[in-house]
Amino acid sequence: MTPTLRVADLSESDLHSRLSREGLWLKSGPFSLHIQSRERAVSHAIACLYRDHALSASDFADFHVEIARAAGVRRWLKPQIQFHLDGRTPFKPLPHAQSFAMLEWGLNWCIATYCQQFLVIHAAVVERNGMAAILPAPPGSGKSTLTAALIQRGWRLCSDELTLIDPGTGKVVALARPVNLKNDSIDIIRAFEPTAVFGPEYPDTHKGRVAHLRPPRQSVERASEAAKPRWVVFPQWAAGEPLNLTALQRSAAFIQLAENAFNYNMLGETGFRTLADTIDRCDCLALRYSRLDDAIRAFDGLADEAMA
Repeated sequence: MTPTLRVADLSESDLHSRLSREGLWLKSGPFSLHIQSRERAVSHAIACLYRDHALSASDFADFHVEIARAAGVRRWLKPQIQFHLDGRTPFKPLPHAQSFAMLEWGLNWCIATYCQQFLVIHAAVVERNGMAAILPAPPGSGKSTLTAALIQRGWRLCSDELTLIDPGTGKVVALARPVNLKNDSIDIIRAFEPTAVFGPEYPDTHKGRVAHLRPPRQSVERASEAAKPRWVVFPQWAAGEPLNLTALQRSAAFIQLAENAFNYNMLGETGFRTLADTIDRCDCLALRYSRLDDAIRAFDGLADEAMA
């Protein structure tokens, strides 16, 4: 049996050559990605953040994407970068320095827009003992910070931004791509886990200061393992407050989760049934916290209680 090649098996010059020419064919959860770019910043970041991802066969891709410099004078004077999907440019260009960040945001958009075989929710999701915790939350809630901390303490990363639920099985399908952290969250996680590996920082994006955290190798290697939804937790960071974990009515959780779903209305009855079944099988909770260690203990307690 031929061993699976991973990004880490390529030299950086080989990786850059592939990206610049025929493209890199990459496996990410249930998707095959075909990525092209001549930008060194993109190859450097992929080498760092996708090192444990497997290469896929070069005969099919769910998405063919390219990160390339904008044409015209912008190619050289204050250069800008564009995201191309199958030859189309769905977004306005960004500064060249944000090349890899644009790739990540563009891939999120592709999945949220076109993957109608799943119910797609704007939420993080982590797993322990085959059970998934879905963490929907608005910007500023501490969702990504909490997710990044949990995966440094034994929880498996399924996704930081997009929860994919298979209507046929009711299970969460994993992606395990880099975790997008912003502003103070970057420094918090660097201090919380000094061995965590980050890609480059982007100081002046429309989201503020941004950096991506490499997903744990085990999370990437187990990306084919689906997980049963067990908890829906709405986190909210609150400075100086003690931890407070309280039950949330399922009806309220259903409404909030539907508001965070990209394609709930588009899926019609399938979307309603999938979301209702997910809520019915989950404990629905609201979490307020100020200390990551307290929040992690609360999550560990939920997992232990579920296994008792």
